[in-house]
Amino acid sequence: MRIIVCVKQVPDPEYASMDKETGTVVREGVELMVNPFDLYAVEEALKIKEELGGDVIAISMGPTQAEEALKEVVAMGADEGILLTSLDFAGADTWATSYTLATACKKIGNFDLILCGKQAIDGDTAQVGPGIAAQLGIPQITFVRKIEEIKDTKIRAERLVEGGYELISSPLPLVMTVVKEINEPRLPTLKGKLRAKKVEIQKWGPEDINADTERIGLAGSPTRVDEIFTPKLTKECKIFGASEIEEAVLEIIKKQEEMDLTI
Repeated sequence: MRIIVCVKQVPDPEYASMDKETGTVVREGVELMVNPFDLYAVEEALKIKEELGGDVIAISMGPTQAEEALKEVVAMGADEGILLTSLDFAGADTWATSYTLATACKKIGNFDLILCGKQAIDGDTAQVGPGIAAQLGIPQITFVRKIEEIKDTKIRAERLVEGGYELISSPLPLVMTVVKEINEPRLPTLKGKLRAKKVEIQKWGPEDINADTERIGLAGSPTRVDEIFTPKLTKECKIFGASEIEEAVLEIIKKQEEMDLTI
């Protein structure tokens, strides 16, 4: 079984900031880490490989320093890493990112499963995994908390929903996003770290994956950040007595109407 697992290098939330001019996340000169949700996807890929055999290919899109994230995943047990890196990829929204990753998956070819974390902590949109499936025209199961069975080119999994879960069966190939309830990611071993130092991370640009340059990066992104600002916090407080319930309710309704008008 050939499994592609998508990982993203993200800024440590403690040091994250936005570029007010471009509306994109600042990644240069800040502490970076593997997106925590992606580690659960990596672990699940490795567990499937250990049970059914095959190989695990980790891919990421980002600047050259994102190679460190792929090295970490290789140290965990992935067989190889591929970094999609080019200035042409920079500033991509979720649509352009999904297109780029899907195009890379096509180049890799012959995959059975594409695994992603449920979302990235620097965007929290949960759109890229489903976007890859849409670009490739294959099924998807999102928010998977448990894989019940993989057999005869079919997969059955539990999808987390509010108040419980859904049991879904689907043919392969498939895109799957996973939640943290699915497993406990392993730590890289010393042997894995030594191997990761020797592994050469492949670097692909737009021409390597035959990407349409009008559909990648900031230029190919249909969404834009129009403005970035810090909300003004106020500490105004009005206390109502027990005999003023009706007045309090009317005041709350008035404030709500004012908030709706400003959105």
